[in-house]
Amino acid sequence: MTPRPKLNDPAERAAYQRELRMVARPVRWLGVALAIVAAILALVRARYAPQIPMILPLFLLGIAALHMIAAIVIRMKYHQARMKPQE
Repeated sequence: MTPRPKLNDPAERAAYQRELRMVARPVRWLGVALAIVAAILALVRARYAPQIPMILPLFLLGIAALHMIAAIVIRMKYHQARMKPQE
């Protein structure tokens, strides 16, 4: 792993923030996409197809929330590992 960033330096802090934004990015975007699909499915169910079970959009929304929580945990673990003092 690369050395610990110096967060007192504004340039290194900005670089580290960009680095953190890239951590678990696909997991976060998948969570957002699933939440959008769940919202669209709930709208379609409410307006046009009431025969669709309500559990389906709720299930998708739950999976989306789990993806977002997983992304937070991954990013937190990455930050902890990156900030650990070098031996």
